[in-house]
Amino acid sequence: MDGRLDADLYPLGSGYVPEIDSVHDISVGTKRGSDELFSSCISNGPYIMNSANGNDSKKFKGDVRSPGVPSRVVHVRKLPSDINEAEVIGLGLPFGKVTNLLMLKGKNQAFLELNSEECAQTMVSYYSSVTPVIRNHPIYMQYSTHKELKTDNSPNQVRAQAALQAVNALPVLRVIVENLFYPVTLDVLHQIFSKFGTVLKIITFTKNNQFQALIQYADGMTAQHAKLSLDGQNIYNACCTLRISFSKLTSLNVKYNNDKSRDYTRPDLPTADSQPSIDPQTMAAAAFAAPGIISASPYGGAHAFPPTFAIQQAAGLSMPGIPSALASLGVGHSGMAAAAAAASRLGLSGLTASGGHNVLLVSNLNPESVTPHCLFILFGVYGDVMRVKILFNKKENALIQMSDGTQAQLAMSHLNGQRLHGRAMRVTLSKHTTVQLPREGHEDQGLTKDYSNSPLHRFKKPGSKNYSNIFPPSATLHLSNIPPSVVEDDLRRLFASSGATVKAFKFFQKDRKMALIQMGSVEEAIESLIEFHNHDLGENHHLRVSFSKSTI
Repeated sequence: MDGRLDADLYPLGSGYVPEIDSVHDISVGTKRGSDELFSSCISNGPYIMNSANGNDSKKFKGDVRSPGVPSRVVHVRKLPSDINEAEVIGLGLPFGKVTNLLMLKGKNQAFLELNSEECAQTMVSYYSSVTPVIRNHPIYMQYSTHKELKTDNSPNQVRAQAALQAVNALPVLRVIVENLFYPVTLDVLHQIFSKFGTVLKIITFTKNNQFQALIQYADGMTAQHAKLSLDGQNIYNACCTLRISFSKLTSLNVKYNNDKSRDYTRPDLPTADSQPSIDPQTMAAAAFAAPGIISASPYGGAHAFPPTFAIQQAAGLSMPGIPSALASLGVGHSGMAAAAAAASRLGLSGLTASGGHNVLLVSNLNPESVTPHCLFILFGVYGDVMRVKILFNKKENALIQMSDGTQAQLAMSHLNGQRLHGRAMRVTLSKHTTVQLPREGHEDQGLTKDYSNSPLHRFKKPGSKNYSNIFPPSATLHLSNIPPSVVEDDLRRLFASSGATVKAFKFFQKDRKMALIQMGSVEEAIESLIEFHNHDLGENHHLRVSFSKSTI
């Protein structure tokens, strides 16, 4: 073709250009003009898209539409004009391997091909309930009518292929921690980065007065997912910022397992704390690495996603088959919680994580069982809940307003994906800044509750010791404020009365006001905590229940 629109392809002339998903078995050559189907960035070669049924003539109308017949090719629309390949790939990474990419920058559209139809279904289903936002642009997507993408070697498509290859070929990340207000340990890094997949090796070191680390995953896709979600995020409240790039290394050579380096595939390695834990070759590679994105990487900037999208993307991906992503960067670690308490004591509590997003959207609740009170008690484990609203017309969804953004992040990171009343909750940050109470005279069936003056808040006191006792949901519960007259059998009977299984029980030897009780499952423990926290045991003692890091 010589730059002209083919009359056979466009019988109505160049003024009529269908949406890209309405094309069936088209070979497009180089074209010019404002009504081009493909943007100039990919106009230099044939692009053939195979349709399953040939019925692709429907025009798009609006942004709310049925997702269509499942396909492993996902059509992404309303992209910002300055979108890059890394950002588009990042939309699909949490759901599976991205096997092909077609960018249509002139149309603000793209096509992502995933490795299976199941992955694409999970992606479309998730984004239909949580709209991704990139640089204030809501992104929309649906299944393509095409079952696969076939692309050539034009310069623009080479960029897309380079981005895809990087996803599968760069398993080592280089991490610099800026604004190091609190110490960051190897174990803290392991907890954060393990949220995205198995971490094989970590080496930490100090260079140019900066704490740095090299972190190796099993594959580049996992490394890319972690980088897109974590780059630019803070570990602690308003400090310890992660700056992440790809390392040129394909593997780390760890000689010792200690507090400076760790090979999780070789537990037999010696500690040798006095010896350097990083070999000369690795040190040299780290020393000469560029401080930003390494030139071999196809990505144009150090921040593949703006913070608003990174948080939103990280928020709700604890679904079957998807690695749990990180919203609060693992602040559930007891040391991190202690740091939050320290920040509170130092008067830094106003500097909240996530830019003040203190309202959570909780979805996939059981509408037959959920109440504002049960959400207040459960989310109150991780912060002071101010208000709860179960949506009147969608009772499987609720809005929960926490006291501040840090507490919202804590609750989201620990409760997203946890099962309550037989369903896995999805917890994300809401666009709302407050939960509105019903107007006077408007009945909402008790679905909205104000708890701002509740005596059950666990974190009312600045620097409360409760910050250092925040743990993920577990089958073992910590009980406290037990009166002397209450014995083991009393508590076993109490917790079994709801139909749950009590597997083990143990009083603390030095303080019989406290005990551990192990339930049959994490879900049973969650529901037991909701039911029996603040239970009146008599003698003016109300039982306090929280999750424990210990086992019996």
